[in-house]
Amino acid sequence: MSLHPGSPVLVLEDGEDLGVDIVTPTSSGDLLNITPLVWIITIAVTIAFFVYEFFAHVRKPHEPTIGESARWSAFYIGLALLFGVGIGTVSGWTYGGEYFAGYLTEKALSIDNLFVFLIVMTGFAVPRIYQQKVLMIGIVIALIMRGGFIALGATLIENFSWIFYLFGALLLFLAYRQAFAHGESDPANGRFMRFVRRVLPVSDEYNGDRLTVQRDGKRFFTPMFLVIIAIGFVDLIFAVDSIPAIYGLTEEAYIVFTANAFALMGLRQLYFLIGGLLQRLVYLAQGLAVILAFIGVKLVMHALHVNELPFINGGEPLLWVPEIPIWFSLVFIGATIAVATIASLMKTRRDDKRTALETEAAAALPGSSDADSTVSSASSSDTGTTHTQKEHS
Repeated sequence: MSLHPGSPVLVLEDGEDLGVDIVTPTSSGDLLNITPLVWIITIAVTIAFFVYEFFAHVRKPHEPTIGESARWSAFYIGLALLFGVGIGTVSGWTYGGEYFAGYLTEKALSIDNLFVFLIVMTGFAVPRIYQQKVLMIGIVIALIMRGGFIALGATLIENFSWIFYLFGALLLFLAYRQAFAHGESDPANGRFMRFVRRVLPVSDEYNGDRLTVQRDGKRFFTPMFLVIIAIGFVDLIFAVDSIPAIYGLTEEAYIVFTANAFALMGLRQLYFLIGGLLQRLVYLAQGLAVILAFIGVKLVMHALHVNELPFINGGEPLLWVPEIPIWFSLVFIGATIAVATIASLMKTRRDDKRTALETEAAAALPGSSDADSTVSSASSSDTGTTHTQKEHS
C-alpha cells in the first residue's frame, strides 16, 4: 500500500482505492479536516441566509433605514468574526489567521465592488426602493461566480504548482490597474452595455422591478434587466481580482469559500449604511492596489519556494526564498485598510475646509453681494432640480 503525493486516497498495490480522507497538518501542526458533510452543511446554510434575506427584506420594495442597515451589518460582521474564532479554536490559529486575512481582503474588495455598483445604479438611475433588489441579485451572482473560480483555482493549484507564478503576475497587473486606472470608465455606458442595447429591444422606462414588459404585442426588456447584466459583468471582473488574491493567503478551498461568503453577506445593508461614505474613500483604490501587490509578491515568492519549472533553477525549489507568515499578512492587510481609510477621511475633510474658506473669501470681496445673490438663486434652482431628480430616482 502506498500514498500518492497530492492524492486524497490511499492506493493498494493491486490498484484498489480505499476511501480514506487524508488530513495534512501545517508546519505548526494545525489540522483542517473538511468532510463532504461539512461542505454540504456550509453551502446549505449560506443558501438559507440568502433565501431569508430575499423573503424578509428584499421581496417587498423599500429603502432600508439606517437603523435596519446598521443592525444587520453588525450581525453579519459579528457572525463572520465568530466563525473565524471557531476555525482558529477547532483547527488551529494558522488556519484561523488565514481566514481572517482572507476575510479582510475580500471585505475590502467587496466594498470596492459596492462603489462600482453605485456607479452602475447611478448611471441607470435605478429608483432607490429597487436598489436593494439589484444588490441582492448582484451579490448572489458574485457568490456563484466566485464559487466557480474557487473550484477552478483549487483544481489548478492541486495539479500545477506553477499556477502561483501566473496568479502572482496577474495580481501585480491588477494592482497597477487598480492604482492608476480606477474609476475611468462608466460600466453603464461601456462597450459591453452598448453592444447589449444594440442586440436587445429595451424600453426607455422602468416598470416597477420587472425585467420585461409587453407593449403592442412585442416583448421589451426594461432598464432593470440591463442593470442586472451590468452588475453580472462587474461581478465577473471582480471575481478575477478576488480569487487569486485570497489563494495567495491560503490554499484551503473551504477557507476561500467561507471568507468570500461572509464578505458578501451583509454587503447589501452596508451599501445603504455607508453609501455617502463610499464617495469619501478617495484612497480606497490605492489601498487595494497595495494589498493586491503585496499578495502578488507573496505568491511569486511561494512559487519560487515550491518551484518545478525546468528553466528556473533546473526545476528545483529555491528553498532560500522566504515564505511570508500569515500573521504578517494579516497585520499588513489590516494596517493598509486602516491607513487608506484614515487618509481618505483626512483628505476629504481638508478639501471641505478649503472649499468653505474659498467660499468665505469670495463672499468678502468688494461687490460680491450682487454676484452672491445671483449664485444663490442659481444654486437654489440647481438644488431644486437635484431634489426633483432624487425624488424621481
